[in-house]
Amino acid sequence: MINKGFYTLLLCLFSVLNSFSQKEKDSTNIVLENGPIIIKDSLVKKEIDPLRPSKAAFYSAILPGLGQAYNKKYWKIPIVWGAIGTGIYFYSSNSKQYNRYRDAYKRRLAGFKDDEFYDLISDDGLIRAQDQFRQNKELSLLVTIGLYALNILDANIDAHLLQFNVDENLSLSPHYQYNQLENTGDLGLTLNYQF
Repeated sequence: MINKGFYTLLLCLFSVLNSFSQKEKDSTNIVLENGPIIIKDSLVKKEIDPLRPSKAAFYSAILPGLGQAYNKKYWKIPIVWGAIGTGIYFYSSNSKQYNRYRDAYKRRLAGFKDDEFYDLISDDGLIRAQDQFRQNKELSLLVTIGLYALNILDANIDAHLLQFNVDENLSLSPHYQYNQLENTGDLGLTLNYQF
């Protein structure tokens, strides 16, 4: 049998440990007097326009960059115009080169010997050059169409993100508080969600 003294000692240790774990004041409830006071009526809530993303996409489809202007992202307009303009430039350049080699090959088939490539390139070389510039032209067209679609997609996504809720009613923010009772700092993460 275990001694009554052992039980008494165990009870004393438990009461001493329990008395150390209790505090007179909760250290996490320290309120800073100089913090900002936010009145709920002072928060301005923006209305969500569900058609804004589709309008921005429609405007960008009509004229590239117009959807970015609708979203007030004016710095993106030169990027859109530059990207699509570069694609159109390469399409036009490859198309001109393709036509030059095709016309020279047609003249050779007709029996003329006065084309600009007569002493430089053989008939097989003209055929290979035509194939190469046709592939480049088609690739330039695909890239330009892709950039045009990316312009529309950018305007649509940007309009969606402009309406994303980032007000004080929904926030996740880190905070630091000085604990005066223990003379230490407390780090924390606060998730606020108010209806």
